[in-house]
Amino acid sequence: MYLKSIEIHGFKSFADKIKLDFKYGITGIVGPNGSGKSNVSDAVRWVLGEQSARQLRGASMQDVIFAGTEIRKPMGYAYVTITMDNTDHVLAADYDEVSVTRRVYRSGESDYLINGNPVRLRDINELFYDTGIGQDGYSIIGQGRIDQILSGKPEERRELFDEACGIVKYRKRKDTAAKKLESEKANLLRLTDILSEVEGRVGPLEKQAENAKIYLEKKEELKKLDINIFLAESERYESLLEENAGKYDNLMNDIDGVQRELNESHQKYTEAGEKIEELDIKIEDMRKEISDTTLKRGQIDSQIRVLTEQINSLTSSTNHFKKRSNEIQESLDSHDKELIKLNENKADIDKKIEELSGKGSGKSEELDAYDKKIEEA
Repeated sequence: MYLKSIEIHGFKSFADKIKLDFKYGITGIVGPNGSGKSNVSDAVRWVLGEQSARQLRGASMQDVIFAGTEIRKPMGYAYVTITMDNTDHVLAADYDEVSVTRRVYRSGESDYLINGNPVRLRDINELFYDTGIGQDGYSIIGQGRIDQILSGKPEERRELFDEACGIVKYRKRKDTAAKKLESEKANLLRLTDILSEVEGRVGPLEKQAENAKIYLEKKEELKKLDINIFLAESERYESLLEENAGKYDNLMNDIDGVQRELNESHQKYTEAGEKIEELDIKIEDMRKEISDTTLKRGQIDSQIRVLTEQINSLTSSTNHFKKRSNEIQESLDSHDKELIKLNENKADIDKKIEELSGKGSGKSEELDAYDKKIEEA
């Protein structure tokens, strides 16, 4: 098993996508200070699951993403992929090549993949147990790492030696089993406490159990009685149902008859409604005619009152004219006498009339008018 290639994009100073291929043997990366040599080992450590930003010479995990320059924009994500040759199947995988990928976004989201399949960080750690490869493995020794190993605590050096001896996997399993054992011990202690508490409640519970047993027996008896009552009620209800079925048929027949009568009543009601509407129209016409007649009656009454006044006035005038006629008749009688005298003197007067005929034409007309008035009176 050996490292075949590293593919880096957006990690620290690697703004452009870069792929480093390694042949079997030793490969050296040479360059001046600040050229990014350590970023290669940091990329390997990061993709293997390093969670400490300090170990990657940063303040936070977002610092591993390319931050940009004066001429280039910062990137929104970073990813690293390492490909391992696994033809000897040192890694517990059924593939001749194993690719491990880690991605992180500036929003804080990250994911891990093995051969393109999403996995957990724990899966990656278990994959590289006892291979010397890992975030704390002896295969990756960065700047100052040797001094840290030599001056570190015995426990820290022991982890390195355990990795080299290939017992890390078993030690991890042991630690996991020890944690589970402690958890089980705590559960056992809790069960012991519960058991001691329950033992003090055994006596009351026995009494309760006896009461519960009696209750169950009574409940069973009650259940049988309920069943018997139900059966009896069922038979009674069946007879009632048969009896009510006949009543129901009779009621349905009655309902049909009532429905027919109701339909006929509805029809009659509709016809009556139409007649009522016609009568309402006629009544409205009659009311209008009565109103017009009342108005005409008022006008006629008014005319009658006027005519009555006129008749009264004419009656008064007639009496006046009768009295005047009598006076005129008396005057006529007197004039008749005078006329006789005048006739006697007519001959003399005719001459004078002929002489005065031209002058007396207007007087004749006036006389005719008076004669006409006398006749009218």
